[in-house]
Amino acid sequence: MSTHFPSGLGLAEKRRWYVIDATGQPVGRLATRVARILMGKNKPEWTPFLDMGDHVIVINARHAIFKGGKATQKVYRYHTLWPGGLREINVQEMFAKHPERVIEWAVQGMLPKTKLGRTMARKLKVYAEAEHPHAAQRPEPLDLSRVP
Repeated sequence: MSTHFPSGLGLAEKRRWYVIDATGQPVGRLATRVARILMGKNKPEWTPFLDMGDHVIVINARHAIFKGGKATQKVYRYHTLWPGGLREINVQEMFAKHPERVIEWAVQGMLPKTKLGRTMARKLKVYAEAEHPHAAQRPEPLDLSRVP
């Protein structure tokens, strides 16, 4: 008996599209489950060096929540690459200006920091409200209680 080993051929054709509603979901738990789907860790044929994951559309990002003190104390930091260019923005301002970015940054922090991780991150689409332009892909609604 030999072990089945995926070749990597035809992976793009087998990818599915999922829609996840972020309303009332904690950002961290939502991000871990989305990252597992993007990497393909929820599939039995998962291989660490192949992009086995599916596409994920997250809607209603504006209505995701932070639990505990994170709702008031969390601060995002980034650098503009200019001298003295360290910028800070708290989570309330980030939700007001760019609610999609909160989910995107949380998920990207859980993906590999390689070319493969950047490819996986491109399969994530986040929208602040319930409308999205991906109806042609026929995305399936996904209940996060089913995802390990």
